[in-house]
Amino acid sequence: MAKPIRIKDHLNDAGIVQRRIILAVLFILLLAFGLLARMYWLQVVQYEHHSTLSENNRVHVQPVPPARGRIHDRNGVVLAENRPSFSLSITRERTTDLDATIELLRELLQLGDDDIEQLRRRLQQARRPFEAVPVMFNLTEEQIARIAVNQFRLPGIDVQASFVRHYPQAEHFAHSVGYVGRINEREQERIDPVAYAGTHYIGKTGVERFYEDLLHGKVGYEEVETNARGRVLRVLKRTEPVSGRDLTLHLDSDLQAVAEQALGNRRGAVVAIEPKSGGVLAFVSQPAFNPNLFVTGISHADYGALRDSLDQPLFNRVLRGLYPPGSTIKQIVALAGLDYGVTTRTARVYDPGFYQLPNNSHKYRNWNRYGDGWVDMKLAMARSNDTYFYDLAHKLGIDRMHEFMSQFGLGSRVSLDMFEETAGLMPSREWKRASRRQPWYPGETLITGIGQGYMLTTPLQLAQSTALIANRGVWKRPRMLMTADGLPPDEEDTPPDVVLKNPDDWDFIIKTMEEVMHGERGTSRAAAAGAPYRMAGKTGTAQVVAIAQGARYDSEALKERHRDHALFVGFAPLDDPQIAVAVMVENGESGGRVAAPVARALFDAWLLEPEPSPETDDPEADNVMEEAP
Repeated sequence: MAKPIRIKDHLNDAGIVQRRIILAVLFILLLAFGLLARMYWLQVVQYEHHSTLSENNRVHVQPVPPARGRIHDRNGVVLAENRPSFSLSITRERTTDLDATIELLRELLQLGDDDIEQLRRRLQQARRPFEAVPVMFNLTEEQIARIAVNQFRLPGIDVQASFVRHYPQAEHFAHSVGYVGRINEREQERIDPVAYAGTHYIGKTGVERFYEDLLHGKVGYEEVETNARGRVLRVLKRTEPVSGRDLTLHLDSDLQAVAEQALGNRRGAVVAIEPKSGGVLAFVSQPAFNPNLFVTGISHADYGALRDSLDQPLFNRVLRGLYPPGSTIKQIVALAGLDYGVTTRTARVYDPGFYQLPNNSHKYRNWNRYGDGWVDMKLAMARSNDTYFYDLAHKLGIDRMHEFMSQFGLGSRVSLDMFEETAGLMPSREWKRASRRQPWYPGETLITGIGQGYMLTTPLQLAQSTALIANRGVWKRPRMLMTADGLPPDEEDTPPDVVLKNPDDWDFIIKTMEEVMHGERGTSRAAAAGAPYRMAGKTGTAQVVAIAQGARYDSEALKERHRDHALFVGFAPLDDPQIAVAVMVENGESGGRVAAPVARALFDAWLLEPEPSPETDDPEADNVMEEAP
């Protein structure tokens, strides 16, 4: 039997539709009410809060880096300055696709692979969020124009005008003034992020590093209004930064040039000190390098050439070079002998050309193999007689030698403001027992007495010990800084003065050093010939490689870098010392023939008035001379 067909109920269906419409309308009204309530909450109840947030999004506080203080020599010659430069900076948070942006920069600016690698390396350095990172410097006008035309394709890229450190004297003061470089991650951890906001550079070496706090200055701020893309529309408020202090150093550019010219192309170091103040007048470590290469980031090729050079241009020989002082410390040994009473001014020692310890067959050779016969202290100093000082060192013993010579700064850091200085080594029996686990032997005492063996000094320490003798024992620690913005530097603690039992011994030792320069048998009499003033000095030669017992030193048989170092220390004039000098010429072999003339050139330049240039009444003379072949 068929199932009955249900007749459609139109009235019931209409009711269902009507109920659904009502529910939909109620739901829409509910949503509309929620929307209105939310709008009321945001725009009325929380108006102040969101108004402040909006203002903060529109107004930003940007740091204004201070201008770094300049550095001058004592005569006002600029050694370090700031030069305007246009740099390309990238804000990573504002770039949509960093890799694509970099590739576009490669195309627009025609950058090579090395340039791109350096750019990426700079981007990887530590920074604060939304901080613009300079990645290219010294942009040309063409590069600036290309970036400006394509600015819409380069989100996060800006061209900024800034000051970049520049060293007008280039390599001439690289090891003394030093240089600045980009702040690395290790430095970022130790510096105050607020004080260095907006600053990308910090002192790395030399004066730039030691006086970083004075040179850096105080950061400023400005409130700027920006658009949605982060472009600055206007400056609302500005707090000016405080520039770093300008420093004036004791260094003298003219004297520095004289020292470099006298040293020539040889490897070595020259230090000149003003004994009365301790001011460093000349500071030469040769060869040197151009510090401007490091300011904005040195290329791999340039750094590799400096790093791998056999001449080590990056090595600061004045502060870090450790050399046996050779005979340049004999005057201090002589002072020790007089002060401890183990010898007298007139006591004589016979020199057959060598010295032997009692009951020992080993011969400690004098540089003059034929000997000088009977020698007293004055002659021993003038001739730099090794035999005399072997005997004196044996009488003193290493304990007294170490105690006395340490008072002159040997084996310790002596400077006030040169952080790179190495302490050197003034050996003692305690040092050898701790470092070598061996006893001290008498033969080691002998060679210490002529500045050989374990003893190591820096050229700065030799200059300081010489200045101390010129001052008759009064300590003035070497320093670079003369004034900061015209104000003298703070006083620093200095070691106690060297006080002798007989103060007249100072004058006697200086007389023996005068004999080196002006005596008939002085080892440096040729360098002092014709001087209108009197000077004191001491030559020295330091072995680089050991010579076998009984063998002769043969310069021709040795490689150039295995030959002896040439040294000289001295001061002038005798009656009122104005300058003390230490010279070290690597592999120069002869202190009197090679190193002493360098010091003489500095003495003359500092003490004598420059000769006036010849004048002529012919106004055409200069032109004629210039045109002459």
